[in-house]
Amino acid sequence: MSRHRESGSVHPGISWGPFTARIPFIHTRLEWQDLIQGIFVAGATGLATVPILTHYLDLSFEEAVACMAIQTLILCSAPIFFGEPFAPGMITPALPLVLLAIGGEELDTPALRLQFMTAAALCLAAILLILGITGLGSRFIAWIPNGLKGGIILGAAIAALKRVFLDDADKLIHLQPITTVTALVVCMVLIFSEPVQRFKKRYRWLALLASLGLLPGFLTAAIVGPLTGFFTGGPAEVVYDIEWGILWLPVGAAVQKMSPFVIGWPDLDMFIKAFPLALMSYVILFGDIITGTEIIKAAQKARPDEKIDINTNRSHISLAIRNATMALVAPFFPYQGALWTGVQVVIVQRWADGRKSMDSLFSGIHSYYVFGIPILYFCLPIVTALKPLMGVALSLTLVLTGFACAYVAMAIPKTTIERGVVLLTAVALAIFSPWVGMAVGIAATVLLVGIKPTEEEEAP
Repeated sequence: MSRHRESGSVHPGISWGPFTARIPFIHTRLEWQDLIQGIFVAGATGLATVPILTHYLDLSFEEAVACMAIQTLILCSAPIFFGEPFAPGMITPALPLVLLAIGGEELDTPALRLQFMTAAALCLAAILLILGITGLGSRFIAWIPNGLKGGIILGAAIAALKRVFLDDADKLIHLQPITTVTALVVCMVLIFSEPVQRFKKRYRWLALLASLGLLPGFLTAAIVGPLTGFFTGGPAEVVYDIEWGILWLPVGAAVQKMSPFVIGWPDLDMFIKAFPLALMSYVILFGDIITGTEIIKAAQKARPDEKIDINTNRSHISLAIRNATMALVAPFFPYQGALWTGVQVVIVQRWADGRKSMDSLFSGIHSYYVFGIPILYFCLPIVTALKPLMGVALSLTLVLTGFACAYVAMAIPKTTIERGVVLLTAVALAIFSPWVGMAVGIAATVLLVGIKPTEEEEAP
């Protein structure tokens, strides 16, 4: 049991290969604060991707929810079966790049789009496995110039905002403008506002509200949406049709529509087209691993009773296994990522308060992810209540991703020329194919900045 951990040691579990499995309620205990947040925040955030699955992949609403349940089970294997000390999440900045790639004329059927995502997931799995086994991941990331790194992330930002306000505006923000804008304002203020960040230190309730991620925006949309008819004199933007009972997920039907064993495998040309996307996703993913590591290290001094075993190579291998599994069952690239930053911060902050607050970091992560059981997806009343808000959820996800990617990207370049390369690369990635965008970024870097050694290489 978790209480048997000796002070200063790694939390006990079942070792297998380089991994450590920790079984819920045997090796980890229930942390009710994280469980309650996880049921609604993690579940609702997962449902935000349902419109993508129904729109691009021709899944029914129920099949899309079943796909999310499968993805959640694979995602939860990270802390439970592989022993990763991170709150796992999507490679969120890669999402708009994926939508840009599968929204083109070449991939004009759901089967082709799924084959493309299968190829991307398998390419990413191969990159992760090779760099994890060889330990070359850190060297590879250090080699990539700042302009190219920033360009990839800013390209994701532009692609995300372009999707909401231009490409799919008629299906997203134009359909529910008042509801969407109101929810966006709430989320932007709670998550990014500097004045709110200062007030969070004085008011604990505000800090708790801001820690709930997209949920306050969802709740605002749920209240404002049905009232919009009073303001406009027309029909309400959100109309509920709540059903009661249990949602029996059509898992078999979803797999039949998505698995390459059924719809066919991508050909070599598809793998070649998907490789740049996988490579860009790896650059973003590695940054998430570093971020998660630093968050834990910053809090480790406050918890000398539990040593957190962080192993970047192990993380690479576990991510490779997860992405390959996803590709074979229900490919939805880039769902299998390393870190959900906001959740990691929330859990680690409470872990740092001491063992009385949270026995083990793994107890907090397990509880937030509802011990790997996607309870929310089986609750028909909740799922049907959220159904008319799915467009708002997708808009929230993409706009917040775009904003966050933009400020991260702008902090990477160190010179004015590098900033120009970032913008040029980003626009190319947001407009053209991944290969063309990468080619523009590499050419601009070589011709305008030059290949310079990184700070790490310059150090004696």
